[in-house]
Amino acid sequence: FCSVQLHTYLCISTSETTTRTAITTNMCKGTTKSGAPTFNPIRDVVSGTIMAATSVPQLIAYAETVGYAGYRGLATAGAPLLAWGLTTGSPFMNAGVTSITALMAKTDLDGETYVSEKGEEEYVKLVAAYSLYVGLASVLLGVVGFGKLAQKVPKPVLKGFKWGCAVGVLVSALPTGIFGRGSKELKSLVADSFLNEHIQTLKSSYPAATGAVNVANFFFGLLQPALWSVIPATIFVICTAFVMKGAKMLPKFLPPGTEVIIATAAATLYSMKYDYDGGIVGEIPSIDPDAGISLFGGSIKIPVEVLDIKGLLDMPVVEQFGGSWIMLSISAALFAGVNFLSIMGIASGFESENGIAWSAPRELIAQGVSCGVAGITGSAPVSGSMSRSLVSRMTGATSPFASIVTALLWIYCLPYMSIMTPTPKAALAAVIVSAVLKGVVMPKDLMKLQGLDFLTGWGTGIITALTSPTIGFGVGMILYMALSIFKTSEKQKTA
Repeated sequence: FCSVQLHTYLCISTSETTTRTAITTNMCKGTTKSGAPTFNPIRDVVSGTIMAATSVPQLIAYAETVGYAGYRGLATAGAPLLAWGLTTGSPFMNAGVTSITALMAKTDLDGETYVSEKGEEEYVKLVAAYSLYVGLASVLLGVVGFGKLAQKVPKPVLKGFKWGCAVGVLVSALPTGIFGRGSKELKSLVADSFLNEHIQTLKSSYPAATGAVNVANFFFGLLQPALWSVIPATIFVICTAFVMKGAKMLPKFLPPGTEVIIATAAATLYSMKYDYDGGIVGEIPSIDPDAGISLFGGSIKIPVEVLDIKGLLDMPVVEQFGGSWIMLSISAALFAGVNFLSIMGIASGFESENGIAWSAPRELIAQGVSCGVAGITGSAPVSGSMSRSLVSRMTGATSPFASIVTALLWIYCLPYMSIMTPTPKAALAAVIVSAVLKGVVMPKDLMKLQGLDFLTGWGTGIITALTSPTIGFGVGMILYMALSIFKTSEKQKTA
């Protein structure tokens, strides 16, 4: 049971489960189908506080994955989670930007190109606007009953998609770990190498193969250790090893995720003491004291920066999809659908193990509301987070109030997050890589597939890795249907 427990979720967001070992070990100590826990605000406050502390490195790391400054992950995480806590029906489930939503947003919007042409501030608005479209698509899918349809997505497609996304996350994060200036330095090295001509040919001939370009750059950098930045690469390797194995060495009373905090803190102290010259989180700007949302006549103020909705709607999101509203609508719907598969997997796991019933329409609408709030506060689209949800359960959460506590702590403690300013990006890259490395190198779920399911799973995974998550998922579904017809005809001939 323990060895396969997490896989029963069929959840595509397990690539961001940085505390997998510790969580699984504790979960195996005893889980009963007891139904929803009795509301206990004290336990929720404790659980929410632990979650707020252990998730900070993830917030920064996933913002970097989206393609903008890491501090934005801290500044924009609270409001979407607050909206989630107010709308979800799950006592344990936690939501936010995950490695997959970050990767999908960056890929769908061609983030690196847009930043180089328009600058980071405009890109933040573009991502925020896309979150609004994804949120709207989520609500519409919930209304038309997509939740029931999502439960019928073939397992080979899900498994292949998960692996392909994990590959995308790995190739995106690794350059930050081994090069002082991250992907910019790697691209500069590739531009001066024999590989550049082939990369340019690939870009011009197959513009949709953005993943293939990243994979090519990844192998070039990985196989050129003489070009690595020594100190960042050393920090990256040590932090990756500790995050992956540290849970086994730490006292068992410590909450899951402690190894992440220790690795990040140690790297930050090194950066402060030895004048680290690699990439760091950087200065975290303070929020305008007049900005925020006022409640009850101004007696309560939530210090969250709210973007101009009209300005967001005027952002050229549709231009990133060839000027086609149809393509934008399809992409937003696919994004929302894939997001919900993650939520469905987590909720189904809690239902089977804890007897907690859940409503697909409600969770889809909760996803839509959260993505909408993410949009107006400058965040990438959000989804259910496997690792954070499991930590919530492990630390005694009894209701969505735990998520609300976490969100409020992130919001109100932001002025004190300057302690993360000197944190090396190499350490944050280690947090991401440690979560996906084993699954990429040893994809047990894919290896177990046989026959046409094997072709479907690996086909979906490879296409996802070489193009984009949206294209990969769509092609995977088409591949499954095509091979199903072949399978049916074979059965008829045999009969």
